[in-house]
Amino acid sequence: MSRQTTHLSKPRTLASSQTKLAQYIGFFAIGYILASAIFMMIQTKIALNSQLVMVVSIIVGAYIAVSKFIKHQQRALAKNEINRLMFGGVAVVWLLTVLYFLAIWFWLFDGVSREVLLEMAMARPLPLLSSLVLMLVFTLVSTRISLWAINHFLNPAPKTV
Repeated sequence: MSRQTTHLSKPRTLASSQTKLAQYIGFFAIGYILASAIFMMIQTKIALNSQLVMVVSIIVGAYIAVSKFIKHQQRALAKNEINRLMFGGVAVVWLLTVLYFLAIWFWLFDGVSREVLLEMAMARPLPLLSSLVLMLVFTLVSTRISLWAINHFLNPAPKTV
């Protein structure tokens, strides 16, 4: 009777799924950037609600990421993949937002404007912190709902009645 060695490493399907999910986070970022750029051009002509613009940009990014995933993998996203894509997408959205505000801070504001904004933030930090937390929760919830809904509607599996 021969002995068989046990394989303690992770199966290749799980490892390849994790590495390929970064590609779909990139698709999410591309969709978000495209939608945000289009809305920035529209906002030069008419005023739009910033939260609405963010949600629609997230929906466009989620649609592109989920549709590319379904096209490439021939299946819908699993629950853990939706969670990883959600957190990766929100991290990308906030990273891009930080870069955008840093660019505004250094290229648009002068020394006096920076000093005034810092004094305002130091005088009343609680409204700023609470609004940042609310926007983070808002992006997490809107990303989760849009990924779930688009994944549900684009699911290639036959619907059973």
